[in-house]
Amino acid sequence: MNERWVPLELEDCDPDPFVQFRRWFDEATDEMAEREAITLVTSTPDGHPSARMVLLRHVSDRSLGWYTNYASRKGHELEVNPHAALLWYCEPLGRQVRVEGTVARMSAERSDAYFAARPRGHQLGAHASAQSQPIPDRRALERRVAEAEDRFAGHEVPRPVNWGGYELTATAFEFWQHRYDRLHDRILYTPDGDGWRRQRHAP
Repeated sequence: MNERWVPLELEDCDPDPFVQFRRWFDEATDEMAEREAITLVTSTPDGHPSARMVLLRHVSDRSLGWYTNYASRKGHELEVNPHAALLWYCEPLGRQVRVEGTVARMSAERSDAYFAARPRGHQLGAHASAQSQPIPDRRALERRVAEAEDRFAGHEVPRPVNWGGYELTATAFEFWQHRYDRLHDRILYTPDGDGWRRQRHAP
């Protein structure tokens, strides 16, 4: 935290939260080692939450997205309860953005295109790792990577059927700006007809 804390006024926030998010995201370009890192929170049908870090790989004018193994814990939880929350935190600028919404899988075509652009080692790892499942030791994982290397030697690595993208269609945004004495600025966006309503909340 530093003297670059700046007021976040309601009238300074873009009417569209996706535009506002991209503005903050762009301003953080040279401020963070891993600007794309976000917290993804899912929950079971009976309300037990779980959180982990993922990489933000998609931002449009209506959704935010990431890629993962569909058979992972988060994949299973989203299958039965397709509601989630995201948290993006930029410590150097004293900012965070919370997003809530509904989640659906991306199309196979979009997932194929992203997978094809990944480094080959990442592609092989997606085939080798049964994400969220127990394994006996590290060597077992390394053997599976070696098997994948042999299987696809001399060929492009196809996307595993259990791996692909998710996108969250937002139903709420909150922009939080750090201020002195814990008197932070908080601006909440909620749907309002074809647009969004902006409202200041107490810190």
